Amino acid sequence: MRNLALLLFFLLPPVQPVPLEPPAQLVLSPDATINVDTASPLSQRARSAYYDVRERGGSMLNRNRWKAGEPLNVIVSAQSSTGVLSESGFIAYSRSLGLWNECANLHFGDPQEGNLGDGKGWEQELFVMRESVWPFPIVGACLESVTGGNHFRAYRQNGTQANSGAWFLAASKELDLRGKHKIIPNGYNIGRDWIVEQAVRGTWYLNRRYSAQVEWLDGLLEPGNKGIAHGIAQDGRVALLTVRQY
Repeated sequence: MRNLALLLFFLLPPVQPVPLEPPAQLVLSPDATINVDTASPLSQRARSAYYDVRERGGSMLNRNRWKAGEPLNVIVSAQSSTGVLSESGFIAYSRSLGLWNECANLHFGDPQEGNLGDGKGWEQELFVMRESVWPFPIVGACLESVTGGNHFRAYRQNGTQANSGAWFLAASKELDLRGKHKIIPNGYNIGRDWIVEQAVRGTWYLNRRYSAQVEWLDGLLEPGNKGIAHGIAQDGRVALLTVRQY
């Protein structure tokens, strides 16, 4: 028996080991990113900050009844805290920035339409928020309607074709009532920068505290005054704010 075993050992070819399959690996495209904000739920971390409105026929300029537009120069990222993204939550955040609903909820001037490329087409602004510097916010908003100041028009990207949930703002600084609320020279850049300064400083409203980070986006808006209301040039920069609520 022992001799038979030895004979088979020399006659049979050696057994080749079977190679093991390498473990599956996650392959990312060069421009892919992973959001590591562990303070937000997984579903919130995975969503896009916003969708480029131009890809589905939208515009980074809103339009008035004369077909001229104001730049959508501030985006509140959909990767912000969930509490900031609902309409009531965003209004609360706006109040923390020092802006309030229009005086007695009455709108002075013509509503303007925006198209965020999300399938809803052109639709009117959801609301306008005006700077309020008085101790009594409603009174302050009424004062801004008369004396002029910073304000923004708000649109939300939540249609079926591009449902990011991001807020797009047309921010500017305007003249007083006698100036018919026209935008001051360089008023689009000034109004945008004022909101950014308030946001990154950190704000609070009632029992809510907020912090914000800003990323400056180039290429969404064309610099200059082509198609811009009142012929006022702007620098083409868009502020992307990611806001955290505590």
